[in-house]
Amino acid sequence: MLIAYGCIIVAACLPYLWAVLAKTSAPGYNNKDPRGWVARQESYRVRNAYAAHLNAFEAFPAFAAAVLMAQFAQVDAQHVAWLSMAFIAFRILHGIFYLAALQALRSLAWLGGFASVIALMLLAALNVS
Repeated sequence: MLIAYGCIIVAACLPYLWAVLAKTSAPGYNNKDPRGWVARQESYRVRNAYAAHLNAFEAFPAFAAAVLMAQFAQVDAQHVAWLSMAFIAFRILHGIFYLAALQALRSLAWLGGFASVIALMLLAALNVS
């Protein structure tokens, strides 16, 4: 489960990576009013990085719960590790596609991450005796 736990840590940090990219993508970042600053930006990179930041926060709880469910249900650790790494890969791609304004690929990456979470939860549900 070390790999899966490491993936939880990475997933917990991803929102902050996108936030840093948003804040450094345009001059004049104002920490007194960060949301107002983002709202005033005309750069799609700032807005998309901020949107990736928010979406990463939204995806994290279900992923963390899915990994813990799988551990509790004693799902094979290798399956949990592969699905956890897939989730991280999809979420990184999701953020990259957000920054690049590639909406179709972004949606596919989101779906891949969501499918990884659902697979973890289903494996947990099916493994409970």
